[in-house]
Amino acid sequence: MILSFKNTSAVCAVFLLVSVSSFHMSAIATVNKQSQLIAQQSKTPSHPVFKSILPKLKQKTQIRILLPKFIPESDGENPIYAIIEAATQKKYEILLGFTPDCSGGTACRLGVVYAEAVTRKTPRLTGKPVSLAKGITGYFVDFTCGANCSDATLTWRQQGVQYVVGIKAGERTSLVKMANSAIN
Repeated sequence: MILSFKNTSAVCAVFLLVSVSSFHMSAIATVNKQSQLIAQQSKTPSHPVFKSILPKLKQKTQIRILLPKFIPESDGENPIYAIIEAATQKKYEILLGFTPDCSGGTACRLGVVYAEAVTRKTPRLTGKPVSLAKGITGYFVDFTCGANCSDATLTWRQQGVQYVVGIKAGERTSLVKMANSAIN
């Protein structure tokens, strides 16, 4: 009986060691798969206009970077430039312009791509609800014109980050297409 108990204890000890070791390997495999998934997501091609600024953006920010594959007015007739206006750990703001040195002036400005981590201080989303890809609800705010026209914007939240795409005097259908190209 004592011998049998010792054998059972030894078997249990071996089983426990194998289980812990397997759990560790499973945890590593899960982490590696998540790392591969994140790496694959970051390799998803965005619009070519973002290629030159993407390395700096990845270096500066820790939030998930979503950049559109579709940008209205980028049919090739007029070159478009992406200019980093701000980039910190919790946000980025990219100006889309028709000149490489555009500083937001009305003549050279096309729009904006913006993202910021959501906090308690982040205001509630406002605008007209719009259905976006992956079941996400976005909020469209139309442009206004006075001496010049403002951006029409589409804002949505995804995984703790608030994303905004805006086009000067933009149309809702173009902004929905732009946002969906970033989400997908």
